[in-house]
Amino acid sequence: MYKGKKFLGLITARGRSTSIPNKNLTPLADKPLIWYTINAVQKSELLTRAIVSTDSDEIASVAQGYGADVPFARPAELAQDDTPHLPVVQHALKWLKEHKGEEYDYIMILQPTSPLRTAEDIDACIIKIMDTNADSVMGMVELIDFDPVKVKRVDGDVIEPMFGSEGQSSALRQDGQKAYKRNCAIYLTKTDCIMKGDLFGKVSRAYIMPPERSIDINEPIDLAFAEFLRSRKQH
Repeated sequence: MYKGKKFLGLITARGRSTSIPNKNLTPLADKPLIWYTINAVQKSELLTRAIVSTDSDEIASVAQGYGADVPFARPAELAQDDTPHLPVVQHALKWLKEHKGEEYDYIMILQPTSPLRTAEDIDACIIKIMDTNADSVMGMVELIDFDPVKVKRVDGDVIEPMFGSEGQSSALRQDGQKAYKRNCAIYLTKTDCIMKGDLFGKVSRAYIMPPERSIDINEPIDLAFAEFLRSRKQH
């Protein structure tokens, strides 16, 4: 509990993956991918509780072996390729209320595919949402050298501007406004919003994370890059 509020960490780890088979258990260095998120929540000082939501007996067993809390098996219909976050999160909140009598003020989605996010990142988001009274706080990363004027489409083999007109020269990096995207590492939201079907709420605040902690593993090249970043940090 932090400032009288209860925070639930939800590690979402379904069994199937099309890009990397059994992705959440894929080794990164000497540990399965899910271990890094488990380790981060175990080091958090502000999460009230953290649990794993998975449909996979193998993931559940591995997670429990590392000391993670896996209180239920996620229904198969909530573990499909096209299953969005909201029903998975709502299921976890409803299950804990119905079976354990537990209710939480905020819930944080933590995907194992962001292995370089830290306990400090987790706690900083909790502090920020309490200090600002936002409906949500999201992990964000700056898009390097990005400006809408630089985005093109290719018509046949002719380069055309995607937005507006291109002008007579290439856009300079320093002239563009900074742009950001959600890095998928942290989604922290009031449970009232979640139960109303809203992941972000009316006021969503940004928690800016550096690129080296914002890696989101979707393809094998992402895994290789995460290994590089991790090995560089150790030296």
